[in-house]
Amino acid sequence: MSESSSSCEALLISATARFDSDTPRLDAELLMVNATGWSRTSLRAWPERVLDDRQLVQFAAQVDQRARGHPIAHILGEQGFWSLPLRVNDATLIPRPDTESLVEAALEFALPAAARVLDLGTGTGAIALALASERPAWQIMACDAVPAAVALAQVNAELLALPVEVCTSHWFDGLSPQTFDLIISNPPYVRAGDYHLGQGDVRFEPESALVAGEDGLDDLRLIVGQAPEWLAGGGWLVVEHGFDQALAVRGLFSAAGFENIRTQKDYGGQDRLTLAQRPAPAGENFTGESDAQ
Repeated sequence: MSESSSSCEALLISATARFDSDTPRLDAELLMVNATGWSRTSLRAWPERVLDDRQLVQFAAQVDQRARGHPIAHILGEQGFWSLPLRVNDATLIPRPDTESLVEAALEFALPAAARVLDLGTGTGAIALALASERPAWQIMACDAVPAAVALAQVNAELLALPVEVCTSHWFDGLSPQTFDLIISNPPYVRAGDYHLGQGDVRFEPESALVAGEDGLDDLRLIVGQAPEWLAGGGWLVVEHGFDQALAVRGLFSAAGFENIRTQKDYGGQDRLTLAQRPAPAGENFTGESDAQ
């Protein structure tokens, strides 16, 4: 291979042409950064730079993976979320930018200074760790039913040095009796047989983290139905759901006795999350303590 054909720019152009992606040039640049250790800025500043044999082999292998459809995050082993670098693997969902809207919603609540927070189905730990990075005094527990996901979330918490307790639990089943000021979750909500399951990055993610019954609401029914038992009076539940499930999810909240129910949009303008508050029993303040002294 000539030097001109192994230059950064030539290799980037060739790789970009092979990718069926919304961001083929970005994908190619990220793979080259990973293979060479050079920054994206330097790739643009010195497009004539030539890769050595080791770098060429690594870049070519990664380009082949991406051309076959493997997610960039899985190839690189990392995905950014809320400015946090998170380790990822094929045991969990890849954190999506739209899920950051759940974090934004949670940070707007007037919770106690040392709020007790539960992230259900944590996966990589993305939501819990983002909240911990913004509210270090919050007592945050993150749980998942998949042992590999629990291990990954624990690794991310340790690498980021963020105080999140990670545990194994299938939704509420493995938790000891307690109450929380906030429960937050991005559960499976895709309908069984949905055509999206055969497209893009989703093809390489665990179906158990995506599919929730014929209507996509099986896990949301369980979470919303059981959450009042685990919430302090005045506590909030926030869940992510499909863009066309908002009405059904609000119905679940209403049937479970929640109040102040509302749906909010994601960054793309789609209905993406619904939140609501557990009513506080008479004489009980937000922290679950009696007002009477």
